[in-house]
Amino acid sequence: MELLLLSNSTNHGGRPWAHAATELAAFADGVGTGVFVPFALADHDAYTQVVAKPFAEAGVELTGLHTAADPVAAIAEAKFIVVGGGNTFRLLRTLQRAGLVEALRTAVAGGARYVGASAGTNITAPTIRTTNDMPIVEPDSFAALNFVPFQINPHYIDADPASKHMGETRETRLREFGEENDVPVLGLREGTHLRVSGDSATIGGKPVAPNAPGPAILFRRGAEPEEISGDVSGLLSMPAEFDLPLE
Repeated sequence: MELLLLSNSTNHGGRPWAHAATELAAFADGVGTGVFVPFALADHDAYTQVVAKPFAEAGVELTGLHTAADPVAAIAEAKFIVVGGGNTFRLLRTLQRAGLVEALRTAVAGGARYVGASAGTNITAPTIRTTNDMPIVEPDSFAALNFVPFQINPHYIDADPASKHMGETRETRLREFGEENDVPVLGLREGTHLRVSGDSATIGGKPVAPNAPGPAILFRRGAEPEEISGDVSGLLSMPAEFDLPLE
C-alpha cells in the first residue's frame, strides 16, 4: 500500500494543504488525475473546489466522487484517491451505505495511492473509535478501512499544564481506550503525517504547537505514552485485540 496520512489539512494561518506541499508533490508524481472523496462535509461541491486547487499545484486534477455516475466504478478505476477531513462518523456512514468501503480496500490493495487528512486518516485504521469527532450520525458499524493495523488519533493535542479546564484531556481519553482494547494508538500532532509504503512506515512533518515535544506519540496498553518519530515500521506488525473480555 502507498499511503500519505496527514493529521490535518490546514495549519493555523496557512493555506489548505500548504504545509504538506512538498510531500504531496512527491507522492503525486506522475499521477495526473485523481478522485476526491468529499463526504466528511455537507457541501460536496464547495469542498471539492477548495481541495482541487492545492492538488492542481501538485500536478493532480481532482474530480469529486459525488459527481460520478457510478462511484464504486470510479474508485475501482482511480490511481490516486484523496479523502478529506470533516466529521468521521458522517464520512464512514456515507462510504458504508454507498458500498465504497470494500471498493476503497480493493483499489488501494491494487496499487492506488491514498491521501488522507483528519477524518480521511481516521478511517484508515481498523475502526474509528479514536476519532475526536461528535457522532452526528450513526454509521452501520465503527469498522473502517483497516489499511494499518493500529488506531490513529489525528489532531493530537498535549495538555496545557497551566490550563484550569477540568475536563478530560486527549491523553486521558486514549488511556481509557487502552483499558478496553489492546491496540496501539498513534497520536499525530498538527502539522505532521504518516507515510506508509509497503512494509515501511515513517512519521514526518513539523508539529505547529510550540509545546509539542515531537511529531507523534504512541499509546500502548500497560505502558506509558512514548514519543516516536522517523522510522516506525514496527507499528505495521504490532498485534491488535479489540473489546477485551471483562476481568
